[in-house]
Amino acid sequence: MTAIARAVAPRGVAVGGVTARRGPPLILTAEQLAAAAPEVVDLGVAAARRHDGIVVAGFGDPGLAELRARVGIPVVGIAEAAMLEAAAGRRRFGVATTTPALVALIAERARDLGVADFYAGIRLTGGDPLALVADPARLVDALAEAVRQSIERDGAQAVIIGGGPLGRAAIALAPRFATPIVAPIPAAMRRLLRAMS
Repeated sequence: MTAIARAVAPRGVAVGGVTARRGPPLILTAEQLAAAAPEVVDLGVAAARRHDGIVVAGFGDPGLAELRARVGIPVVGIAEAAMLEAAAGRRRFGVATTTPALVALIAERARDLGVADFYAGIRLTGGDPLALVADPARLVDALAEAVRQSIERDGAQAVIIGGGPLGRAAIALAPRFATPIVAPIPAAMRRLLRAMS
């Protein structure tokens, strides 16, 4: 995820990454999302002493509101950035992802951000999310099918690839579709850089 952020950062912008030392290794459920929040806040507070902005790279934006309240620098979540970018111009958008246990929370995030009227819903890959993430080629193919369903069945005019660890797949999928594919990490970097300027 840090490599993706670095690749989209303009010249002169340094990007550092911090990995959670405790909490779930991958966020697949509402409980894991909640469990990730305290570590995100602790790491973010520490990082704010040496950085000018922070991206929270968990798709449910764990700890985002609390972290914002505790630091004096811009903080952006990848779900927040992706949804706001996807819905720009009142565009209908969908989410393609691997995590069925987070469907309700993703819809709730759209409501919280004020873009529920444009949210076309979620399309899921088949199979075990952990196995898919471990097989990049299979992951891209499975997400491509979810994207196709979002466009063809739900009328999505943009599709978010929902998940930080799906970042490389999101970038690989963009050239396959005429419909915009929103990769959350680049979207978050764009939003953060605007907030910092």
